[in-house]
Amino acid sequence: MCVSASGRVGGSARGECAPFGVPQGDCESSPIRSAGNRERNAAHRGRTDRPSRDYGVVLAAQMRSILSSRAGRTRRFKSDPAMICWATVTTSLRDQDAHTPTCPTKLPEFRTTRRSRSHRSSPTKLWYILFLILSFLLIGVAPTQAAEPAGDQKFPLSSDRYQDESIPTLSGKLLARIQQEPFNAVATIIFFIAIVHTFLVSRFQRLAHEYDIRARAIEALEPLERERRDREWDRLLFRAQFFHFMGEIEAVFGIWLIPLMIAIIFFHGWSAMVNYVGHVNIAEAAFVVVIMSMASSLPVLRLAENAVARIAALGRGSPVMWWLSILTIGPLLGSFITEPAAMTISALLLRHRFYSLHPSIHLKYATLGLLFVNVSLGGTLSHFAAPPVVMVAKHWNWDFFFMLQNFGWKAVIAILVSNFLFFLLFRKELKKLAIEPKTDEPTQDQREVPWTITLIHLLFLTWTVVNAHYPVLIVFGFLFFLAFVTATRRRQHQIALRQSLLVGFFLGSLVIHGGCQEWWIVPVLKQLTELPMMIGATILTAFNDNAAITYLASLVPNFSDSLKYAVMAGAITGGGLTVIANAPNPAGISILSSRFGEGGIAPLGLFLGALVPTLIAGAAFMLL
Repeated sequence: MCVSASGRVGGSARGECAPFGVPQGDCESSPIRSAGNRERNAAHRGRTDRPSRDYGVVLAAQMRSILSSRAGRTRRFKSDPAMICWATVTTSLRDQDAHTPTCPTKLPEFRTTRRSRSHRSSPTKLWYILFLILSFLLIGVAPTQAAEPAGDQKFPLSSDRYQDESIPTLSGKLLARIQQEPFNAVATIIFFIAIVHTFLVSRFQRLAHEYDIRARAIEALEPLERERRDREWDRLLFRAQFFHFMGEIEAVFGIWLIPLMIAIIFFHGWSAMVNYVGHVNIAEAAFVVVIMSMASSLPVLRLAENAVARIAALGRGSPVMWWLSILTIGPLLGSFITEPAAMTISALLLRHRFYSLHPSIHLKYATLGLLFVNVSLGGTLSHFAAPPVVMVAKHWNWDFFFMLQNFGWKAVIAILVSNFLFFLLFRKELKKLAIEPKTDEPTQDQREVPWTITLIHLLFLTWTVVNAHYPVLIVFGFLFFLAFVTATRRRQHQIALRQSLLVGFFLGSLVIHGGCQEWWIVPVLKQLTELPMMIGATILTAFNDNAAITYLASLVPNFSDSLKYAVMAGAITGGGLTVIANAPNPAGISILSSRFGEGGIAPLGLFLGALVPTLIAGAAFMLL
């Protein structure tokens, strides 16, 4: 290294540099002060004359990055005067009064040894080896297990194939079925772990946020420093995305399909897994994806907003009328534009027209609970809008008129009664709210949409509803819809595919999991009568999605009409108690959480806000 005559690294009173083993011609003593630097120092009184740092800081960062990243992994260099003296430059820059040496501009190239390259690539090779081992295991297990079919039995066994009617007790039946098919216990454990996972999504979201903050901190660094921490940056980005995916409520059941498929392969072979998953009916999931995407288009959203605005105009656009209109018309529109689309529209309007007025915390949670319950009820006027109805409508032969006659009018009464009751409880505060909202939100999209474009969008929606049980026709119409949106893009906004795909992923994964739960859900539901069935479905919905409840009920053979009504009424009634109770709820949470402070929406507050409307809805379905 280069040491000055005074014994201090890189500096002396005269700026003389006497490096050990460095020829005098290679490292001259020279104070590197530019004329421009001296002029700047003279213009600022009190500023000492110091070496120019225009390129010195860059050199310091570069040398620290190179030396730290190569330490212990490269060959030792021969005595290179240029490298030694440039190392001195980086040290001398720390001292403002020091004179730094002028050294050759060409740095020696680092030559990585073969050993260091092998060490650096060893994790990648390890992953390759693990991948090959897993591939050979799957290839080896698949043919051996597939070569041993169990007679004419198919996987999974239907409930009537167990032939255990002679066993009187429920526990005895379940134990006998586990002994006959050990895979049942494994599949059910995986399913309940997935349910527990749904309660941990907020924890995963917090972890994802922490890793994202740390990754953004590295991204904000200087380029050379960021390059030095390149691997750490990659790890943080990967972990942030990983925990964000683990925190998506709609993705939970899909994530736990991986261990389920591995268990099927282990117990029954590769072919059994392929045959089971490949023949699952996902028509409902495909329908929900397409209908949500179409309903989120700008012409449909504008039509729904105008409908709510016309009702609110009857009260001269006061906050009370906007509050009542959004919580009444918005959820009922869900029967025609789907519940997720109705939740999106209602939450956006409430955020702009109500929550921006800064109501009390009690009114905030009361409104949120009322919104979630009303949206869960409002989609029951039709057979294609609410996810719990979509999952069973074809299997139980429920059409539009059946839903309107048995559920729709009761849901409307429950919505009106709940809204009127909450209006009476909070009427004084609602009347005190300001007429004009003071908000810093960006101006909403006010592009004019011609009525012809809106009409064509409604025709696409009609095509999808009519062909709800034919995925090929649904996808066929959706492709033409996307082409039309592209052709009229000046009157459109970007189609929101992410949320609809996640909901479809959730429903499709739920079907795959549900097929492996028939062994226990059928005998359990057979033990319940109408009232316990409804109460149990309402309670279970708070801990699981209501679409899961109705789908599992559809697996029960010879299910009576009264029990079908009871389980559907319970699933609809409990759809607003928690975030995971209904598929559209996460969309509403994401839109409105910023209005509840830094802590976001508290699960207990949501539960208490939705409790009274839930009781009113339950009474309407039981008594009317």
